[in-house]
Amino acid sequence: MAKHWADFQYEIYLNGMTGAVPRLPTDLTRLEELTERRLGPGPAGYVAGSAGDGSTARANRAALDRRRIVPRMLRDVHERDLSVEVLGRSLPAPLALAPVGVLSIMHPDAEPAAARAAAAQGVPFVLSSASSTPMEQVAEAMGEAERWFQLYWPKDVEVARSFLERARAAGFTALVVTLDTPLLSWRPRDLDQAYLPFLHGVGTANYFSDPAFLAGLAKPVHEDPNAAVMHFVGMFADPAKSWPDLAFLRENWDGPIVLKGVLHPDDARHAADAGMDGVVVSNHGGRQVAGAIAAADALPGVVEAVGDRLTVLFDSGVRTGDDVFKALALGARAVLLGRPYVYGLGLDGQAGVEHVIRCLLAELDLTMALSGRATPAAIGPDALTEASV
Repeated sequence: MAKHWADFQYEIYLNGMTGAVPRLPTDLTRLEELTERRLGPGPAGYVAGSAGDGSTARANRAALDRRRIVPRMLRDVHERDLSVEVLGRSLPAPLALAPVGVLSIMHPDAEPAAARAAAAQGVPFVLSSASSTPMEQVAEAMGEAERWFQLYWPKDVEVARSFLERARAAGFTALVVTLDTPLLSWRPRDLDQAYLPFLHGVGTANYFSDPAFLAGLAKPVHEDPNAAVMHFVGMFADPAKSWPDLAFLRENWDGPIVLKGVLHPDDARHAADAGMDGVVVSNHGGRQVAGAIAAADALPGVVEAVGDRLTVLFDSGVRTGDDVFKALALGARAVLLGRPYVYGLGLDGQAGVEHVIRCLLAELDLTMALSGRATPAAIGPDALTEASV
């Protein structure tokens, strides 16, 4: 029998018999405000902030809010099964934790805490290239649990090759290549605080532990940390990359490759033609292009273009279980969750991340049941209507 994620609500109510209440809100949309109050303006702004005046982040929310679920009655939803197959892997629910860098600014346990939380719930963890913890340590924290590696594709080809070799050796099964960050966008919340963790050597752990990176330094990192940081800044991303460069990834990675940041159907077709395995329809949570199309508005067009050829995943703007339901209805196979789990980490470490995962999936399970859908495959476009603005 499949796990009923909805049972979490009864666990909460039963714990209440002894006077215990959840340490964090079960309405995950409240976590951002709590994080803003408890953490300093630099870290809180770095996670919550967006490009420009935040218009793309607001558009992400508006696009999901505009779509309304149409429940259906008297359908047998007694047994529900949220499991899905994604990139050849069987997952207990259509959810993975999105790659988010520099998690040590939120909590000292950083990436290993989030990775352990994901492993405990059976949810894949996608580790950022820009993590505060070397990929091998994160892999060790997860045991045999499902993990994917996100690549910020560096200019230095030997560092790129080394990252891929290390990730494969550490048991990361899928490669998620972020395309939408060849440069950092104009982010006023960070600029107003002059806050960029990388310049302090935070979020550089994979680089500072990499033999190919270290070979490019005149002195060891501890002897000249500023030189190491500037070497990192000089190679972090490469605005000159183009579609033919994908051949390098295919030659150096033998597992599934997913391109993250795709919003145009033609780019999705290019990905399929290049032999990629999937795309993430994403605008980086509104962090890269101010005034960009909402990710949920881009999703149907990408699904129509390549849904029969590629695994289409989704992120940007997801905060609740009903958001996940809507993304599935628009054609996504699964959803990557970003900021909410990072807020959970900042507020309560590993336990906070587990709380966020369990709340989100309990709400998704209940939303499916109460809408007459027993499996993710039963959630199609007919489950939604568009409300007039």
